[in-house]
Amino acid sequence: MRVITRTALGATAAMGIAWLLWAPPALAAEKLRVGKAVAEAFSFVPPDIGMRTGIFQKNNVELELTALAGDARMQQAAAADSIDILLGSGPAMAFIAKGAPIKGIAAMAGPPLLLAIVVGADGPKTPADLKGKTVSVSTAGSLTYWLVSESSRRHGWGPNGINIAPMGAMPGQIAALKRGDIQGAIMDIGNAFDLEKRGEGRILVRFTEIKDFHIHVIFATDKTIATKPDALRGFLKAWFETVDFMRKHKAETVKIAMQVMDKDQDISSRVYDELMPMFSSTGSFDSKALETLSKSYVELKLLPSEPDMSKLYTEAFLPK
Repeated sequence: MRVITRTALGATAAMGIAWLLWAPPALAAEKLRVGKAVAEAFSFVPPDIGMRTGIFQKNNVELELTALAGDARMQQAAAADSIDILLGSGPAMAFIAKGAPIKGIAAMAGPPLLLAIVVGADGPKTPADLKGKTVSVSTAGSLTYWLVSESSRRHGWGPNGINIAPMGAMPGQIAALKRGDIQGAIMDIGNAFDLEKRGEGRILVRFTEIKDFHIHVIFATDKTIATKPDALRGFLKAWFETVDFMRKHKAETVKIAMQVMDKDQDISSRVYDELMPMFSSTGSFDSKALETLSKSYVELKLLPSEPDMSKLYTEAFLPK
C-alpha cells in the first residue's frame, strides 16, 4: 500500500509540474502612469482607494500615481511622455484644441462642487467685493483659473475683473493669503473647511450655480490610446467599480481619504458628503456640459472660436 501510494503521489506531482510548464502564463498587470492635477483633492482619491482595496489589481492594471501642480503642468508631463492618464478638468479640454497630444476618455464628475474661493478672516465680505482684487489659482489655463474668470464674467466685470495670480501648489497659496499678499485663493473644499475650522479663512464663493458642467475629465495620451487600449478599458472599469465602492462604503473611503488629503476625520467626512454626488457612474459626456465648456472657451478668450467638442473626446473605452 505504501509503494502504491507513493507512486500515485509521485505521478500526481509530475502531472502538476507538467501542467504548470504547459499552462499559459497569467497575464501581467499593465502598468499605467497616472497624473493627478493636484495632490490633496478628494476628486482624485479614487485611484488610491481602488489600489488599496484591490479593485485595479483585479482588473489587471497597476498604477503609478504622480501629483502635479495644476492642469498646465500635467499637460507638460503628457507632452513629455511622463504620464499615460491625466485626471484633470473639463476646461482642460481646450488644450486639445490647441494641439495637446491627449483626448478625453471619460467624464469623471459634473458640477464644480469641489472648489471654493476662500478669503482671509478679515477679507472681502461679499462676492461683489472681489472686483479688482487678486485671487490665486494653481496655473494659467487650469480649472481654478477658469472658475475665477467665469465668476468675474458672470458678475458682469468681464473675464479680467478679478486679478488672477497663478501660484502653483496650495501651501504657497495659503501662505500668501495669510500674509495678505492676495485677497483670495480658490481651493478644494477640504482645505477650505480646514481653514475655516482653524479660524484662518472664510468661504466666500461656491460655484453651485454652474449646473451643466464637467468639472473633471479623465484623459489619455494619444500614444496610450494607440498602444494600450485594453489597459485603458481595464482602468475605466476599475475606476467606476471604485466609485461604486465609495458610494457604498463611506467609513472605508473616509479612512483612506484622510491619509491622502491629510485632513482629520470630521473634515474628511464632510468632504465625502459634499462631493460624492458629483461623481459620474458611467463616464458618459453630457451635451449641455460640453456646450457650456465650448462657449466659455471663447468668452474667456482661451480659444478664438468654439471647437468641435466631438473631436476632443471618445467614449470607446467606457465599460459597456
